[in-house]
Amino acid sequence: MHTAPTDHRPRLLLVASGMRPYREYLLASIATAYRVHLFHSADPDWERPYLDGWTVLGSTIDGPAMAAAARPLHREEPFAGVLCWDEGRIHATSSIAAELGCRNGDPTVVWRLRDKAQTRQVLAAAGVPQPRSVPVNSVQEALLAAAAIGYPVILKPRGLGASLGVVRVDDSDGLRRLFPFTHGTTAPDPVQYSTDAPVLVEQCVCGTEVSVDAVVTDGQVVPLFVARKKVGYPPYAEEVGHLVDAADPLLHDGAFVDLLQRTHGALGFRDGCTHTEYMLTEDGPQLIEVNGRLGGDMIPYLGKLATGVDPGLVAAAAACGLPPRTVPTRRRVAGVTFSYVDSDDTTVTSVTIDHARLPPTVDHVVTLVSAGQVVSPPPKGTVWGRIAYVTAVADTWQECQAALDAATRAVAFTRHEKRR
Repeated sequence: MHTAPTDHRPRLLLVASGMRPYREYLLASIATAYRVHLFHSADPDWERPYLDGWTVLGSTIDGPAMAAAARPLHREEPFAGVLCWDEGRIHATSSIAAELGCRNGDPTVVWRLRDKAQTRQVLAAAGVPQPRSVPVNSVQEALLAAAAIGYPVILKPRGLGASLGVVRVDDSDGLRRLFPFTHGTTAPDPVQYSTDAPVLVEQCVCGTEVSVDAVVTDGQVVPLFVARKKVGYPPYAEEVGHLVDAADPLLHDGAFVDLLQRTHGALGFRDGCTHTEYMLTEDGPQLIEVNGRLGGDMIPYLGKLATGVDPGLVAAAAACGLPPRTVPTRRRVAGVTFSYVDSDDTTVTSVTIDHARLPPTVDHVVTLVSAGQVVSPPPKGTVWGRIAYVTAVADTWQECQAALDAATRAVAFTRHEKRR
């Protein structure tokens, strides 16, 4: 009698898969070493080859309901860990982890990261360098806060990601004009915050903006890779590209690594992956925000290209309490750049790639829209307004940037012209 071999891979519960062009690489990698059960709000499509099972739920932002759905599955066969990389769902996911006794299962801690006002308050008490920040509810309160802080200031929503609603204002007239933009910005699946003080007025600090993706195990923080951001469409804060250098000096800067450790320690984050943003100013690093999940915008993928460290497997290991593999196996530079249309409400009829113009250092060119889709550049269109992205990997920063620039010129689109 032939018996099928037992699959001894750990069982992992994943909440939401994210957009395929930005997240498939993570799921594909994790599926090589884990049996993945997906909680999703619709039947899986492209995800199916990577899944061991799935459950369709009415909502993936309702933590208690998901915890209740996970309970019988866990009794049937225990999950080794629970994982999520979607900013709007990490707090709900922590409720599942708490229910099942898994890592990163303290909703209070995760909410402290999601609520940027709480983040500021806790880190201010711990002496972590950061911009001055005042939560406000109205334009009148914002004007008073800005006058106390001093212009220019940054307006940002209290609990959104992807730079949604973030804008710089240089004077009181600009604040009056742009406050409704920040106050009214929402995400597709909004988490409900108190209506009290939903906007932050923050000191504008200038310098080089970086992000650090790190893994935290039993409170010990290990930085994996640093991304240098390229921000466009001022006064808005759209992230239009990133560069990751495996040899970035910040990874070996003792003072910076200590600051990263103190930041996480103050917030109480002990297990999982984080995406932390700093502004490198003339007076030293200033903390911008801490996200309790892997970075977006293909940054973890760039980290893998540059260092060889697999972010999906690192995140899964951290969720399951297993030792993550964080030692780099290569030393390269990887980057991404995003393409947009040039005017609001553009109906795209096609996106074309001139492959003859692509240098060999280009890794991927990915189209993000389909024929007939209507998109806009920032600020009306942000992550969902992009029409393509390009990734490249090379031996030097200059080679990588040159490849991205050449590939960007190779991307073109046609639009539906309205009859006059």
